[in-house]
Amino acid sequence: MRLSELLKFDDIVIQCHDNPDADALASGAALHWFFTQKQKKVRFIYRGNNKIQKSNLKIMLEELFIPITYEPDFDENPELLITVDCQYGQRNVTTTRAQNIAIIDHHQVTVTLPEYAEIKSSVGSCATVVWNLIRNEGLDFSEERNLSTALYYGLFSDTNRLSEVSHPLDRDMLDSLIIQRSLITKMSNANISLSELKITGKTIFEYEFYEDHNYLILRSEPCDPNILGVISDFSLETDKVDVCLAYYISPYEVKFSVRSCTKEVHANELAAFLAEGVGGGGGHIYKAGGSLRPEKLDKDPSVLLKERMQEYFNMFTILYTKDTVLDTSDMLLYEKRPQEVGAVHLADIFPPKTQVEIRTLEGDVVVSVEEDSYLMIGIEGEVYPTNREKLFARYMSLNRPYSKTFEYAPNIKNLATGQKTDVMSHAQAMISHGGGLIYAKPLERSVKLFTLWDEEKYYLGNVGDYIAVRSEDEHDIYVIKKHIFPLLYQEAKSQSVN
Repeated sequence: MRLSELLKFDDIVIQCHDNPDADALASGAALHWFFTQKQKKVRFIYRGNNKIQKSNLKIMLEELFIPITYEPDFDENPELLITVDCQYGQRNVTTTRAQNIAIIDHHQVTVTLPEYAEIKSSVGSCATVVWNLIRNEGLDFSEERNLSTALYYGLFSDTNRLSEVSHPLDRDMLDSLIIQRSLITKMSNANISLSELKITGKTIFEYEFYEDHNYLILRSEPCDPNILGVISDFSLETDKVDVCLAYYISPYEVKFSVRSCTKEVHANELAAFLAEGVGGGGGHIYKAGGSLRPEKLDKDPSVLLKERMQEYFNMFTILYTKDTVLDTSDMLLYEKRPQEVGAVHLADIFPPKTQVEIRTLEGDVVVSVEEDSYLMIGIEGEVYPTNREKLFARYMSLNRPYSKTFEYAPNIKNLATGQKTDVMSHAQAMISHGGGLIYAKPLERSVKLFTLWDEEKYYLGNVGDYIAVRSEDEHDIYVIKKHIFPLLYQEAKSQSVN
């Protein structure tokens, strides 16, 4: 959906969920600004039984001039109602009648969506969704310091002080905003009330420790989601605790925070596993979080979380490739298919020795540009640095641009100047020569694989993915996702290595 599609409506009401948080306030304020710029009659409201009382949100309303009003008895019939940071029909938003409905959100879809809807469940905040929609309309509000600060604080609050940011769109928004940092500090330092301080102490006192895998589970009373981060951060400092899960259950959602201080558990991966099919989760390797939707659960949330924690720790085999030699007797020999990819000669864009940051869905990669530096773009938009010798040993140029659309097109930033460059506009099409023999087989048990080139970060292989080893190097072991494997490899005509 594009916001320009909604400009045919003149009477617009923006409604956030009852008991709004910083993300809802920021998202609605940004939409209000957009439609005001377009000369529309627009109002921003919230309903429910409670007015905003939290100190940090009252500071946000007053000092950032958020144009919201409390309308518990709202009974008009606007031409268009936009629910923001929630979905029309959910229990956490009072139903308001309207002639047309639009939804803008970042949570898992739990309702039948109307014609106008923009939901990005993988991003950290609804503020990011709205920022991206406004950016796509060509409007620049970098000089709108109050609005920029609100959007930043919306993401800041919904991702536990940015510790759970994972999507590149979130990072793009953070890079673009010019904010009042002192006000962010002021609001974040007014975040915990005395009652929430009491909740924190009670939660920590009633911990559950599972010594078979050294993890803590802590259930809190409903509170500001940031409190969960405070609880889990503090608890992780305890001796013998490697992983911590803190959560609360409310009528509208189950929020949780995950922390890890061991390289064998990635917090973002555990968060995604806990929420799979019933919510959403993500973040960083050591800090992550997420939420579950009560309407998608078929059992008590506490039972579900405890079961999934135990299942997670029992489902993996951990392999360190430097100490591992696979038995290839039950593995087939495969060769690489001719495959078109993209390649960017970085020295054509940046002078040698330039430090650049490459932003992708998989994360940010920092490299130093050399004369022979290249960036390869895979079939799903994944990027990885290489050099001329390695590139042309396996690929040949097709002498034309590489043109493909991905969920998130990678970009490159000059770290010295901050200037960004679109990767795809510089990419040339390459095709592989084929060859590249590997032994491979589908995994019957999930693995965490620590490779030779990165002993601190594992690569996850789930059941059905392929574990592979290069025929010429018994320690060069890696995982290939099952949906990609048949696109990249075919069974070798000869099942013996010459």
